Amino acid sequence: MTVSRRNFLGATGAMTLLGAGVVSGRTAFASVPEAPTMTEAVMQPPLVPTSGPDYNPVVTLNGWTLPWRMNGEWKEFHLVAEPVVREFSPGMVGHLWGYNGQSPGPTIEAVEGDRVRIFVTNRLPEHTTIHWHGQLLPSGMDGVGGLTQPHIPVGKTFVYEFQLRKSGTFMYHPHADEMVQMAMGMMGFFVVHPKNPAYRRVDRDFVFLMSSYDIEPGAYVPRVAEMTDFNMWTWNSRVFPGIDPLVVARGDKVRVRFGNLTMTNHPIHMHGYDFKVSCTDGGWVPEAAAWPEVTIDCAVGQMRAFDFVADFAGDWAIHCHKSHHTMNAMGHELATFIGADKKEVAKKIKRLVPDYMPMGTAGMADMGEMEMPLPDNTLPMMTGFGPFGPIEMGGMFSVVKVREGQATGDYKDPGWYQHPSGTVAYEWTGQSQKAERREAPVFDKSQTAEVTVVKPGGHPSSKNQHNNH
Repeated sequence: MTVSRRNFLGATGAMTLLGAGVVSGRTAFASVPEAPTMTEAVMQPPLVPTSGPDYNPVVTLNGWTLPWRMNGEWKEFHLVAEPVVREFSPGMVGHLWGYNGQSPGPTIEAVEGDRVRIFVTNRLPEHTTIHWHGQLLPSGMDGVGGLTQPHIPVGKTFVYEFQLRKSGTFMYHPHADEMVQMAMGMMGFFVVHPKNPAYRRVDRDFVFLMSSYDIEPGAYVPRVAEMTDFNMWTWNSRVFPGIDPLVVARGDKVRVRFGNLTMTNHPIHMHGYDFKVSCTDGGWVPEAAAWPEVTIDCAVGQMRAFDFVADFAGDWAIHCHKSHHTMNAMGHELATFIGADKKEVAKKIKRLVPDYMPMGTAGMADMGEMEMPLPDNTLPMMTGFGPFGPIEMGGMFSVVKVREGQATGDYKDPGWYQHPSGTVAYEWTGQSQKAERREAPVFDKSQTAEVTVVKPGGHPSSKNQHNNH
Protein backbone atom coordinates (compact mmCIF):
# COMPACT_ATOMS: atom_id res chain seq x y z
CA MET A 1 0.00 0.00 0.00
CA THR A 2 1.45 3.37 -0.98
CA VAL A 3 0.52 6.91 0.05
CA SER A 4 0.13 9.31 -2.88
CA ARG A 5 1.10 13.03 -2.75
CA ARG A 6 3.93 12.33 -0.31
CA ASN A 7 5.88 15.39 -1.45
CA PHE A 8 2.88 17.62 -0.88
CA LEU A 9 2.43 16.39 2.68
CA GLY A 10 6.07 16.98 3.44
CA ALA A 11 6.20 20.46 1.92
CA THR A 12 3.04 22.00 3.40
CA GLY A 13 3.80 23.25 6.88
CA ALA A 14 0.17 24.24 7.53
CA MET A 15 -1.00 20.64 7.20
CA THR A 16 -0.89 17.99 9.93
CA LEU A 17 -2.23 14.43 10.07
CA LEU A 18 -5.00 13.13 12.30
CA GLY A 19 -5.77 9.53 13.08
CA ALA A 20 -9.31 8.17 12.63
CA GLY A 21 -11.59 6.21 14.92
CA VAL A 22 -13.06 2.75 14.56
CA VAL A 23 -14.79 2.09 11.23
CA SER A 24 -18.50 1.61 11.86
CA GLY A 25 -19.32 0.38 8.35
CA ARG A 26 -17.29 -2.37 6.70
CA THR A 27 -14.54 -3.90 8.84
CA ALA A 28 -12.48 -5.68 6.21
CA PHE A 29 -9.83 -2.96 6.01
CA ALA A 30 -6.55 -3.28 7.86
CA SER A 31 -6.39 0.46 8.49
CA VAL A 32 -8.10 3.79 7.86
CA PRO A 33 -6.12 6.32 5.81
CA GLU A 34 -4.69 9.27 7.66
CA ALA A 35 -6.80 12.44 7.68
CA PRO A 36 -4.86 15.58 6.72
CA THR A 37 -6.06 18.83 8.27
CA MET A 38 -5.45 22.43 7.17
CA THR A 39 -4.91 25.26 9.63
CA GLU A 40 -4.70 28.23 7.24
CA ALA A 41 -7.20 29.89 4.90
CA VAL A 42 -4.55 30.21 2.20
CA MET A 43 -4.59 28.85 -1.34
CA GLN A 44 -2.36 25.78 -1.48
CA PRO A 45 -0.45 24.65 -4.60
CA PRO A 46 -2.36 22.29 -6.90
CA LEU A 47 -1.72 18.56 -6.39
CA VAL A 48 -0.11 17.49 -9.65
CA PRO A 49 -0.64 13.74 -10.17
CA THR A 50 2.51 11.67 -9.77
CA SER A 51 0.93 8.35 -10.74
CA GLY A 52 -2.11 7.09 -12.58
CA PRO A 53 -3.96 9.04 -15.28
CA ASP A 54 -2.69 12.51 -16.13
CA TYR A 55 -4.82 15.62 -15.50
CA ASN A 56 -4.39 19.31 -14.81
CA PRO A 57 -5.35 19.78 -11.14
CA VAL A 58 -7.65 22.51 -9.91
CA VAL A 59 -6.74 25.36 -7.58
CA THR A 60 -9.16 26.06 -4.72
CA LEU A 61 -9.42 29.73 -3.73
CA ASN A 62 -8.27 30.02 -0.10
CA GLY A 63 -8.30 26.23 0.05
CA TRP A 64 -6.63 22.94 -0.81
CA THR A 65 -7.08 19.49 -2.33
CA LEU A 66 -7.41 16.36 -0.18
CA PRO A 67 -4.51 13.91 -0.60
CA TRP A 68 -5.33 10.25 -1.20
CA ARG A 69 -3.70 6.82 -1.16
CA MET A 70 -4.07 3.80 -3.42
CA ASN A 71 -5.27 0.56 -1.79
CA GLY A 72 -5.41 -2.03 -4.52
CA GLU A 73 -7.86 -0.71 -7.12
CA TRP A 74 -9.39 1.82 -4.71
CA LYS A 75 -8.44 5.48 -4.35
CA GLU A 76 -8.96 6.23 -0.64
CA PHE A 77 -9.75 9.57 1.01
CA HIS A 78 -10.53 10.50 4.61
CA LEU A 79 -12.85 13.37 5.61
CA VAL A 80 -13.36 14.43 9.22
CA ALA A 81 -16.55 16.38 10.01
CA GLU A 82 -15.75 18.70 12.90
CA PRO A 83 -16.11 22.21 14.39
CA VAL A 84 -13.64 24.64 12.83
CA VAL A 85 -12.58 28.27 13.12
CA ARG A 86 -12.56 29.96 9.71
CA GLU A 87 -11.14 33.40 9.00
CA PHE A 88 -13.48 35.30 6.68
CA SER A 89 -10.96 38.10 6.17
CA PRO A 90 -8.32 39.59 8.47
CA GLY A 91 -10.23 40.94 11.46
CA MET A 92 -13.08 38.43 11.54
CA VAL A 93 -13.45 34.70 12.16
CA GLY A 94 -16.46 32.43 12.31
CA HIS A 95 -16.97 29.41 14.53
CA LEU A 96 -18.28 27.03 11.88
CA TRP A 97 -18.56 23.33 11.15
CA GLY A 98 -16.52 21.89 8.31
CA TYR A 99 -14.12 19.16 7.30
CA ASN A 100 -10.44 18.55 8.06
CA GLY A 101 -9.89 21.87 9.80
CA GLN A 102 -11.61 24.25 7.38
CA SER A 103 -14.92 25.34 5.88
CA PRO A 104 -15.43 24.54 3.12
CA GLY A 105 -13.73 21.19 3.33
CA PRO A 106 -10.87 20.16 1.06
CA THR A 107 -11.53 19.69 -2.65
CA ILE A 108 -11.67 16.03 -3.72
CA GLU A 109 -10.08 15.34 -7.13
CA ALA A 110 -10.20 12.07 -9.03
CA VAL A 111 -10.54 10.75 -12.57
CA GLU A 112 -13.50 9.39 -14.49
CA GLY A 113 -13.61 5.63 -13.95
CA ASP A 114 -11.78 5.72 -10.60
CA ARG A 115 -13.11 3.59 -7.77
CA VAL A 116 -13.17 5.83 -4.71
CA ARG A 117 -13.47 4.83 -1.08
CA ILE A 118 -14.16 7.80 1.18
CA PHE A 119 -13.95 7.39 4.95
CA VAL A 120 -15.99 9.93 6.94
CA THR A 121 -15.31 10.38 10.64
CA ASN A 122 -17.85 12.33 12.69
CA ARG A 123 -16.41 14.68 15.33
CA LEU A 124 -19.46 16.92 15.43
CA PRO A 125 -21.74 17.11 18.50
CA GLU A 126 -24.54 15.40 16.49
CA HIS A 127 -24.94 12.76 13.80
CA THR A 128 -24.24 13.55 10.13
CA THR A 129 -23.99 12.08 6.60
CA ILE A 130 -22.46 13.17 3.27
CA HIS A 131 -24.37 13.52 0.01
CA TRP A 132 -22.27 13.44 -3.18
CA HIS A 133 -24.13 16.13 -5.10
CA GLY A 134 -24.37 15.32 -8.82
CA GLN A 135 -22.62 11.96 -8.71
CA LEU A 136 -24.17 8.88 -10.33
CA LEU A 137 -23.84 6.10 -7.75
CA PRO A 138 -25.69 3.31 -5.92
CA SER A 139 -28.67 4.53 -3.90
CA GLY A 140 -27.15 3.32 -0.65
CA MET A 141 -24.13 5.58 -1.17
CA ASP A 142 -26.16 8.75 -1.84
CA GLY A 143 -25.89 9.98 1.74
CA VAL A 144 -29.47 10.84 2.74
CA GLY A 145 -29.74 10.03 6.43
CA GLY A 146 -32.67 7.78 7.31
CA LEU A 147 -33.58 7.22 3.64
CA THR A 148 -30.53 5.64 2.02
CA GLN A 149 -28.29 4.97 5.04
CA PRO A 150 -28.13 5.15 8.82
CA HIS A 151 -26.83 8.44 10.19
CA ILE A 152 -23.16 8.52 11.16
CA PRO A 153 -23.19 8.68 14.98
CA VAL A 154 -20.89 10.95 16.94
CA GLY A 155 -17.40 9.46 17.12
CA LYS A 156 -17.96 6.86 14.40
CA THR A 157 -16.49 6.43 10.91
CA PHE A 158 -18.50 5.31 7.89
CA VAL A 159 -17.27 4.34 4.43
CA TYR A 160 -18.65 5.38 1.03
CA GLU A 161 -17.61 3.35 -2.02
CA PHE A 162 -18.53 4.03 -5.63
CA GLN A 163 -17.08 4.28 -9.12
CA LEU A 164 -16.94 7.68 -10.81
CA ARG A 165 -19.12 7.27 -13.87
CA LYS A 166 -18.65 10.69 -15.45
CA SER A 167 -16.31 13.64 -15.36
CA GLY A 168 -17.40 17.11 -14.38
CA THR A 169 -17.98 19.59 -11.55
CA PHE A 170 -19.66 18.38 -8.34
CA MET A 171 -19.81 19.04 -4.61
CA TYR A 172 -20.46 17.31 -1.28
CA HIS A 173 -22.54 18.35 1.73
CA PRO A 174 -24.58 16.74 4.55
CA HIS A 175 -28.10 15.38 4.22
CA ALA A 176 -28.68 15.23 7.99
CA ASP A 177 -29.99 18.17 10.04
CA GLU A 178 -29.32 19.94 6.75
CA MET A 179 -30.60 23.39 7.72
CA VAL A 180 -28.13 23.58 10.62
CA GLN A 181 -25.17 21.75 9.16
CA MET A 182 -25.08 23.57 5.83
CA ALA A 183 -25.79 26.91 7.54
CA MET A 184 -22.72 26.17 9.68
CA GLY A 185 -20.52 25.76 6.59
CA MET A 186 -20.42 22.03 5.85
CA MET A 187 -19.67 21.65 2.15
CA GLY A 188 -16.84 20.95 -0.27
CA PHE A 189 -15.93 20.67 -3.97
CA PHE A 190 -15.62 17.38 -5.88
CA VAL A 191 -13.94 17.55 -9.31
CA VAL A 192 -13.81 14.52 -11.59
CA HIS A 193 -11.33 14.90 -14.43
CA PRO A 194 -11.92 13.28 -17.85
CA LYS A 195 -10.33 9.90 -18.49
CA ASN A 196 -8.86 11.39 -21.68
CA PRO A 197 -6.39 14.00 -20.36
CA ALA A 198 -6.68 16.04 -23.57
CA TYR A 199 -10.46 16.42 -23.32
CA ARG A 200 -11.45 20.05 -22.59
CA ARG A 201 -8.04 20.59 -20.98
CA VAL A 202 -7.14 24.07 -19.70
CA ASP A 203 -3.98 25.66 -18.31
CA ARG A 204 -5.50 26.98 -15.07
CA ASP A 205 -8.60 25.70 -13.32
CA PHE A 206 -10.09 27.58 -10.33
CA VAL A 207 -12.90 26.44 -8.00
CA PHE A 208 -14.99 28.06 -5.27
CA LEU A 209 -18.27 27.45 -3.43
CA MET A 210 -20.70 30.22 -2.51
CA SER A 211 -22.14 30.26 1.01
CA SER A 212 -23.84 32.89 3.16
CA TYR A 213 -23.98 33.57 6.89
CA ASP A 214 -25.68 35.87 9.35
CA ILE A 215 -23.11 36.68 12.04
CA GLU A 216 -23.92 39.69 14.15
CA PRO A 217 -21.05 42.11 14.97
CA GLY A 218 -19.24 40.78 18.04
CA ALA A 219 -20.63 37.28 17.58
CA TYR A 220 -18.84 34.23 16.16
CA VAL A 221 -21.53 31.61 15.45
CA PRO A 222 -23.92 32.02 12.49
CA ARG A 223 -27.66 32.35 13.14
CA VAL A 224 -28.62 29.02 11.57
CA ALA A 225 -32.38 29.74 11.44
CA GLU A 226 -31.90 32.75 9.12
CA MET A 227 -33.42 32.20 5.68
CA THR A 228 -33.14 35.54 3.83
CA ASP A 229 -31.39 38.29 5.79
CA PHE A 230 -27.70 37.34 5.54
CA ASN A 231 -24.85 39.78 6.12
CA MET A 232 -21.81 37.74 4.98
CA TRP A 233 -21.81 36.61 1.33
CA THR A 234 -18.78 34.41 0.77
CA TRP A 235 -16.69 32.50 -1.72
CA ASN A 236 -15.18 29.53 0.09
CA SER A 237 -16.21 31.13 3.39
CA ARG A 238 -14.10 34.20 2.59
CA VAL A 239 -15.10 37.79 1.79
CA PHE A 240 -13.26 40.57 0.00
CA PRO A 241 -10.53 41.64 0.57
CA GLY A 242 -9.74 38.18 1.96
CA ILE A 243 -10.55 36.24 -1.22
CA ASP A 244 -7.54 35.09 -3.24
CA PRO A 245 -7.02 36.67 -6.67
CA LEU A 246 -7.25 34.42 -9.72
CA VAL A 247 -3.71 34.74 -11.12
CA VAL A 248 -3.13 33.68 -14.74
CA ALA A 249 -0.59 34.17 -17.49
CA ARG A 250 -1.51 36.03 -20.62
CA GLY A 251 -2.47 33.47 -23.25
CA ASP A 252 -3.57 30.82 -20.74
CA LYS A 253 -6.78 28.94 -21.30
CA VAL A 254 -8.63 29.36 -18.02
CA ARG A 255 -11.60 27.63 -16.39
CA VAL A 256 -13.56 28.99 -13.41
CA ARG A 257 -15.89 26.55 -11.64
CA PHE A 258 -18.30 27.50 -8.86
CA GLY A 259 -21.26 26.11 -6.95
CA ASN A 260 -24.06 27.73 -4.97
CA LEU A 261 -25.10 26.53 -1.52
CA THR A 262 -26.64 29.83 -0.36
CA MET A 263 -30.36 30.57 -0.18
CA THR A 264 -30.56 32.65 -3.38
CA ASN A 265 -29.16 32.84 -6.91
CA HIS A 266 -25.93 34.62 -7.89
CA PRO A 267 -25.23 36.21 -11.30
CA ILE A 268 -21.43 35.91 -11.57
CA HIS A 269 -19.92 38.61 -13.78
CA MET A 270 -16.32 38.95 -14.97
CA HIS A 271 -14.98 42.21 -16.38
CA GLY A 272 -12.85 42.56 -19.48
CA TYR A 273 -13.83 39.31 -21.19
CA ASP A 274 -16.62 37.30 -22.63
CA PHE A 275 -16.49 33.59 -21.87
CA LYS A 276 -18.19 30.35 -22.82
CA VAL A 277 -20.23 28.28 -20.38
CA SER A 278 -18.51 24.90 -20.56
CA CYS A 279 -19.94 22.75 -17.79
CA THR A 280 -22.89 22.38 -15.41
CA ASP A 281 -23.46 19.91 -12.60
CA GLY A 282 -25.28 17.83 -15.23
CA GLY A 283 -22.12 17.44 -17.31
CA TRP A 284 -20.08 19.06 -20.04
CA VAL A 285 -21.75 21.41 -22.49
CA PRO A 286 -20.76 20.20 -25.99
CA GLU A 287 -18.24 22.66 -27.44
CA ALA A 288 -20.54 23.45 -30.37
CA ALA A 289 -23.33 24.30 -27.92
CA ALA A 290 -21.29 26.31 -25.39
CA TRP A 291 -22.78 29.78 -25.33
CA PRO A 292 -21.06 33.15 -24.81
CA GLU A 293 -21.75 35.28 -21.72
CA VAL A 294 -20.24 37.97 -19.57
CA THR A 295 -22.53 37.08 -16.65
CA ILE A 296 -23.81 33.61 -15.77
CA ASP A 297 -26.48 33.02 -13.15
CA CYS A 298 -26.04 30.18 -10.68
CA ALA A 299 -29.19 29.07 -8.85
CA VAL A 300 -29.30 27.39 -5.44
CA GLY A 301 -27.82 23.90 -5.61
CA GLN A 302 -26.31 24.42 -9.07
CA MET A 303 -22.74 24.23 -10.36
CA ARG A 304 -21.42 26.21 -13.31
CA ALA A 305 -18.08 26.49 -15.14
CA PHE A 306 -16.92 28.87 -17.83
CA ASP A 307 -13.79 29.03 -20.01
CA PHE A 308 -11.89 31.91 -21.57
CA VAL A 309 -8.52 32.62 -23.11
CA ALA A 310 -6.62 35.26 -21.11
CA ASP A 311 -5.67 37.50 -24.03
CA PHE A 312 -5.92 40.85 -22.23
CA ALA A 313 -3.48 41.80 -19.48
CA GLY A 314 -4.85 43.71 -16.52
CA ASP A 315 -6.70 43.50 -13.21
CA TRP A 316 -10.26 42.41 -13.99
CA ALA A 317 -12.99 42.36 -11.35
CA ILE A 318 -15.06 39.20 -10.88
CA HIS A 319 -18.07 39.34 -8.59
CA CYS A 320 -21.71 38.59 -7.94
CA HIS A 321 -23.77 41.26 -9.68
CA LYS A 322 -26.27 41.60 -6.84
CA SER A 323 -24.89 44.78 -5.32
CA HIS A 324 -25.66 43.88 -1.70
CA HIS A 325 -23.69 40.65 -2.16
CA THR A 326 -20.48 42.68 -2.59
CA MET A 327 -20.71 44.22 0.88
CA ASN A 328 -19.69 42.97 4.33
CA ALA A 329 -21.57 43.03 7.66
CA MET A 330 -24.35 45.00 6.02
CA GLY A 331 -27.13 46.40 8.21
CA HIS A 332 -30.48 46.14 6.40
CA GLU A 333 -32.55 48.49 8.56
CA LEU A 334 -30.68 51.70 7.70
CA ALA A 335 -32.73 54.70 6.70
CA THR A 336 -31.87 56.51 3.45
CA PHE A 337 -30.57 60.04 4.07
CA ILE A 338 -29.57 60.99 0.53
CA GLY A 339 -30.46 64.65 0.06
CA ALA A 340 -31.28 65.19 3.76
CA ASP A 341 -29.81 68.16 5.65
CA LYS A 342 -28.28 66.79 8.85
CA LYS A 343 -26.40 69.90 9.94
CA GLU A 344 -28.70 70.97 12.75
CA VAL A 345 -29.42 67.52 14.11
CA ALA A 346 -25.70 66.67 13.91
CA LYS A 347 -24.91 69.64 16.20
CA LYS A 348 -27.36 68.33 18.80
CA ILE A 349 -26.06 64.77 18.60
CA LYS A 350 -22.43 65.93 18.97
CA ARG A 351 -23.31 67.48 22.33
CA LEU A 352 -23.95 63.94 23.54
CA VAL A 353 -21.54 62.05 21.26
CA PRO A 354 -18.59 64.34 20.41
CA ASP A 355 -17.14 61.94 17.82
CA TYR A 356 -20.42 61.57 15.89
CA MET A 357 -20.04 61.94 12.11
CA PRO A 358 -23.14 62.46 9.94
CA MET A 359 -22.96 60.12 6.95
CA GLY A 360 -25.11 59.02 4.04
CA THR A 361 -26.49 62.36 2.88
CA ALA A 362 -24.45 62.18 -0.35
CA GLY A 363 -24.30 58.40 -0.73
CA MET A 364 -22.21 55.85 1.15
CA ALA A 365 -18.81 56.16 -0.55
CA ASP A 366 -17.35 57.89 2.51
CA MET A 367 -17.69 54.59 4.37
CA GLY A 368 -15.14 53.06 2.02
CA GLU A 369 -12.68 55.89 2.56
CA MET A 370 -12.70 56.03 6.36
CA GLU A 371 -11.07 53.62 8.78
CA MET A 372 -13.65 53.79 11.57
CA PRO A 373 -13.62 51.88 14.88
CA LEU A 374 -15.62 48.65 14.63
CA PRO A 375 -17.14 46.21 17.12
CA ASP A 376 -15.10 43.10 17.84
CA ASN A 377 -15.08 40.40 15.17
CA THR A 378 -16.69 42.22 12.29
CA LEU A 379 -15.64 43.91 9.05
CA PRO A 380 -16.30 47.24 7.32
CA MET A 381 -19.33 47.18 5.04
CA MET A 382 -17.26 48.51 2.11
CA THR A 383 -13.50 48.05 2.17
CA GLY A 384 -10.33 47.28 0.24
CA PHE A 385 -7.79 49.69 -1.22
CA GLY A 386 -6.30 49.56 -4.72
CA PRO A 387 -3.67 51.59 -6.56
CA PHE A 388 -6.12 54.46 -7.13
CA GLY A 389 -7.90 54.54 -3.76
CA PRO A 390 -10.73 52.72 -1.96
CA ILE A 391 -12.27 49.86 -3.92
CA GLU A 392 -15.49 50.05 -1.84
CA MET A 393 -16.33 46.38 -2.10
CA GLY A 394 -16.77 43.35 0.15
CA GLY A 395 -18.43 39.96 0.05
CA MET A 396 -18.36 38.09 -3.26
CA PHE A 397 -15.66 40.04 -5.05
CA SER A 398 -12.18 39.21 -6.29
CA VAL A 399 -9.76 40.08 -9.10
CA VAL A 400 -8.59 38.10 -12.13
CA LYS A 401 -4.95 39.15 -12.55
CA VAL A 402 -3.70 38.50 -16.09
CA ARG A 403 0.04 39.03 -16.46
CA GLU A 404 2.54 38.72 -19.29
CA GLY A 405 5.13 36.06 -18.51
CA GLN A 406 3.49 34.61 -15.36
CA ALA A 407 5.29 31.29 -14.91
CA THR A 408 3.40 28.02 -15.30
CA GLY A 409 2.20 26.88 -11.88
CA ASP A 410 2.88 30.26 -10.27
CA TYR A 411 -0.24 31.47 -8.43
CA LYS A 412 1.42 34.08 -6.22
CA ASP A 413 -0.22 37.51 -6.21
CA PRO A 414 1.81 39.66 -8.67
CA GLY A 415 0.59 42.93 -7.15
CA TRP A 416 -1.39 45.64 -8.93
CA TYR A 417 -1.30 45.93 -12.70
CA GLN A 418 1.01 48.55 -14.16
CA HIS A 419 -1.09 50.23 -16.84
CA PRO A 420 0.69 51.33 -20.04
CA SER A 421 0.89 55.06 -20.49
CA GLY A 422 -2.29 56.61 -21.84
CA THR A 423 -4.59 53.70 -20.94
CA VAL A 424 -6.12 54.98 -17.67
CA ALA A 425 -9.23 57.17 -17.48
CA TYR A 426 -8.33 60.75 -16.59
CA GLU A 427 -9.89 64.04 -15.60
CA TRP A 428 -10.95 66.38 -18.41
CA THR A 429 -9.25 69.76 -18.07
CA GLY A 430 -10.27 71.30 -21.39
CA GLN A 431 -13.12 73.67 -22.13
CA SER A 432 -16.54 72.62 -20.92
CA GLN A 433 -19.59 72.98 -23.11
CA LYS A 434 -23.12 73.48 -21.90
CA ALA A 435 -25.09 70.27 -22.27
CA GLU A 436 -28.29 70.54 -24.26
CA ARG A 437 -31.23 68.92 -22.50
CA ARG A 438 -34.72 68.08 -23.68
CA GLU A 439 -37.73 69.54 -21.95
CA ALA A 440 -39.30 67.30 -19.33
CA PRO A 441 -42.50 65.61 -20.54
CA VAL A 442 -45.79 67.15 -19.47
CA PHE A 443 -48.53 64.77 -18.37
CA ASP A 444 -52.14 65.48 -19.27
CA LYS A 445 -53.98 64.78 -16.01
CA SER A 446 -57.21 64.23 -17.89
CA GLN A 447 -55.54 61.29 -19.66
CA THR A 448 -54.06 59.61 -16.54
CA ALA A 449 -55.51 57.29 -13.90
CA GLU A 450 -54.67 57.27 -10.19
CA VAL A 451 -54.17 53.89 -8.53
CA THR A 452 -53.28 52.76 -5.03
CA VAL A 453 -50.64 50.02 -4.72
CA VAL A 454 -50.75 47.83 -1.62
CA LYS A 455 -48.00 45.35 -0.79
CA PRO A 456 -49.17 41.72 -0.29
CA GLY A 457 -50.37 41.33 3.28
CA GLY A 458 -50.24 45.08 3.84
CA HIS A 459 -52.86 47.79 4.16
CA PRO A 460 -53.15 51.19 2.49
CA SER A 461 -51.18 53.71 4.51
CA SER A 462 -48.99 56.72 4.04
CA LYS A 463 -46.00 54.36 4.16
CA ASN A 464 -46.95 52.05 1.31
CA GLN A 465 -49.33 54.17 -0.75
CA HIS A 466 -48.09 55.28 -4.17
CA ASN A 467 -49.73 57.30 -6.89
CA ASN A 468 -48.66 55.95 -10.28
CA HIS A 469 -49.26 57.60 -13.66
